[in-house]
Amino acid sequence: MRFAVDRLDHLVINVKDVEVSASWYQRVLGMERETFGKDHRTALRFGGQKINLRPSDKTQDEWHSGMNTAPGSQDLCFIVTVKAEQVVEHLQECGIAILDGPVVKFGALGPMNSVYCRDPDGNLIEISSYGD
Repeated sequence: MRFAVDRLDHLVINVKDVEVSASWYQRVLGMERETFGKDHRTALRFGGQKINLRPSDKTQDEWHSGMNTAPGSQDLCFIVTVKAEQVVEHLQECGIAILDGPVVKFGALGPMNSVYCRDPDGNLIEISSYGD
């Protein structure tokens, strides 16, 4: 049987400190925090997707996880509905260092304007918008 992937439902990132990471994603990217499961896992919702925060000290038996559980190994791109200049202003207000941008990059739907920063674990975070 052949099939095609429709969309990404969720992804899991490894973090040193769930509280620190959850707070950062709420404050900086406006995500909504959620607790789920019998072991009270933490997720961050945005649009129709979510990010599960996996404590890096958990074993593969405790969580179904990839082979590399080191925090800071992700490169994530989030699409926003404001212009890149507004992203820069917001990051500056939050005290977040901007690594690059605004700069034109090419995403799944074509050219986009991107601003880069890092989350508390060192993951590269690209915040992008199409059409400005």
